[in-house]
Amino acid sequence: MSKQYTDGKRHWYAIHTYAGYENAVIRNLKQRVESLGMEDKIFDVMVPIKKVVKIKRNKRIEEEEKVYPGYVLVDMIVNDDSWYVVRNTPRVTGFVGTGVHPTPLDEKEISELFDKMSSDKVEHNIDLQTGDAVVIVDGPFKDLEGKIGEIDRNKGKIKVLIPMFGRETPVELDFLQVKRI
Repeated sequence: MSKQYTDGKRHWYAIHTYAGYENAVIRNLKQRVESLGMEDKIFDVMVPIKKVVKIKRNKRIEEEEKVYPGYVLVDMIVNDDSWYVVRNTPRVTGFVGTGVHPTPLDEKEISELFDKMSSDKVEHNIDLQTGDAVVIVDGPFKDLEGKIGEIDRNKGKIKVLIPMFGRETPVELDFLQVKRI
C-alpha cells in the first residue's frame, strides 16, 4: 500500500460494513483505536442518522433511521497504520474508494449530512406513490376510495383525488388517514 492516495490531512471517509452491524463496528473500532493508541490518527466514528415518522399499529411514531445503511463514517488521517486498523476491524468489508485507496468524502456533502442530522425537521416515511389507489380510513370522507394526486413528505400530507359531484375532487389528508387498496 503506497502513500500516493493520502495528503496526510484529516478527512471523513466512508467504510462499508455488514448490514445491521454498524453499531458493532463503531464499538469495535473505538476499542481498537484506544488499545492500539491511534487517537492521533482516527478521531471520530459515526453512523449518520435522521429522524423519521413511521406508522406502526396505526400510530405515528418518531424513530431514528440510518441515512446510509451498511456504512460507517470515520474522521481520520489515512496512513498505512490507520488504514490497517480500520480495514481489519471485524465486520468491516472495506473503504469506499477505488481499489484499496480510500476516497475522502466531499466537504460539502459532509456539511449537508451534519446539517440534516442536527435538524429538528422530521421526515415522514410515507410508503405511498402518486397514482396509488387508497381508501380513506378516518375523517369525514371515511370509506371513500380515491387515488393519490400529490405527496408532501415534509408535512406528512397527501392530496387524494375522490370522485365527487361527477369529477375528481382533491382532498388534503394526513397520510395516516389513508390505506393502500
